[in-house]
Amino acid sequence: MARLRELFTSLTFQDVATVIASGNVLFTARSGTPDQLERRIETHLQQSLGYEVATFLRSATELADIVAHRPFPAEAPIAAGHALSVLFLKRPLSTPARAALLSLRTPTDDFHVLGREAYWLCRGRVSDSKVTGAKLEKAVGGPATARNITTVRKLGEAVGA
Repeated sequence: MARLRELFTSLTFQDVATVIASGNVLFTARSGTPDQLERRIETHLQQSLGYEVATFLRSATELADIVAHRPFPAEAPIAAGHALSVLFLKRPLSTPARAALLSLRTPTDDFHVLGREAYWLCRGRVSDSKVTGAKLEKAVGGPATARNITTVRKLGEAVGA
């Protein structure tokens, strides 16, 4: 995580901090749209690390909205032993991609889509699910990254969301 902080600092971002050892970086940028910043970060990471790294930027306000959203109200609170994850996407899903993701629903796995996020409720351990990262990325038609809701809440707390 120290190397990741160095890479973001070298992009002249301010207030660079990492949260939990899973590639979550908080920072302040003086200028640039989210799309411009994502491209800038991805280019820099590829040049520095030698491989592609998809990035998914969210503002503090967007993160607060994600934390506050209750995608499965009938399940609230999420039962012990169940997992709720947030899939961060580059863009809102197209109608076919949304249908492909929702087609992965089973009695164990449920999905809810809102904006650039998809919520995955696994009724049991994720390791017992038949849904894999490869299936998720194929369904959504592009890169995605998943974070457990506990991690998302910690990120929200870190930015005051």
